[in-house]
Amino acid sequence: MDGPLVNNSTGILFVLAANAALWFFLEKKTGWKLFNYLPPLIFIYVLPVFYSNLGLIPSKAPVYDWLGDNILPFFLVLLLLGVDLRSTIRATGRGVFVMLLGTVGVVLGAPVAYFLVKNWLGPEAWKGFGALAGSWIGGTGNMAAVAEGLGTSGTDFGLAVIADNVVYLVWLPLLLQSKNMARWFHRFTRVTDERLARLKDAAEELTVKKSVAEMRHLLYLIAIGFGVTYACGFIAARLTEFPPVLTAGTYKILLVTTFGLVLSHSPARRIPGSHQLAMALVYLFVARMGAKTAIAGLAGQAIPFVAGGFVWIAIHGVFILVAARLFRIDVHTAAISSAANIGGAASAPIVAAYHDERLVPVSILMALIGYALGNYAAFFAAFLCSLMA
Repeated sequence: MDGPLVNNSTGILFVLAANAALWFFLEKKTGWKLFNYLPPLIFIYVLPVFYSNLGLIPSKAPVYDWLGDNILPFFLVLLLLGVDLRSTIRATGRGVFVMLLGTVGVVLGAPVAYFLVKNWLGPEAWKGFGALAGSWIGGTGNMAAVAEGLGTSGTDFGLAVIADNVVYLVWLPLLLQSKNMARWFHRFTRVTDERLARLKDAAEELTVKKSVAEMRHLLYLIAIGFGVTYACGFIAARLTEFPPVLTAGTYKILLVTTFGLVLSHSPARRIPGSHQLAMALVYLFVARMGAKTAIAGLAGQAIPFVAGGFVWIAIHGVFILVAARLFRIDVHTAAISSAANIGGAASAPIVAAYHDERLVPVSILMALIGYALGNYAAFFAAFLCSLMA
């Protein structure tokens, strides 16, 4: 066969979108326990790797560049519309500082872990660490955004996806089981029953209801998303670059993040459907990253990259423990703070519900703070890793 079986933009988008839709359909309809260990994200990324390497779709195509230039900043703006920093700080009090110090642990742990394993990785694997920092501070959307801003190769992005899932398979059960260590943990952190009661009372007041999304709402979101994308691209192209981290792509992502946070304090944050539309596009973009990945590059580097990930998560864990003692925080808030960093909006509510269902709104708001900080902090983590390179 001279070329890929599907070679035009429409066909490629169909293959990527159908692959993403299939795994969420199976998760919803089958209830397979497989998805407790391997979430749809891993399949959405891995299958396009095989599609492109086996010749079904190309590994390079103009539509991939279009997705990176336009759809990534578009969904990033929509993700940030729901961030409510003031409500989160009011509800969690000192708990938000535990999450912030957990973020510091991710940022500082990145260069340490990279330094320990860099000799077994490619020369630009630091960009993969930067992408993984985006995921571990914010979420999948931040991971994709930082990867694009850094110009991360498909291979290094693939290593980040693998490490993200393997490490979290170990970390998530630890966060859940920490509930059983509450008595010891509260002695260690010197937390009071009064603090626990205040937290849960404040959490019950956080439920925010939005109306059902209508056609006009989607048009509002499309206009906002593409408007911010155009404006930020226009500005970024005129700024002075400072490689290897501060490139036009990096500027664009940071500007989009800033615009999104500004809009989150405007009436735009009440438009329904923003999160759902954004996450659908996030998974389409992850599939696109998979399609650009060469299998040969993944095999030899996966083990050292994952080993670095475990060193990295341990450093983050130490920062969470120190912060919990410093601010006298309960085990529930500490676990949610870590989950909001490492697992994002998808996993933080799971941890919160296991510890105390009243804390679910707090966990969601903490995860949204991760979205807000993810790009800024992850680019800085990538810069630190680049110094180690």
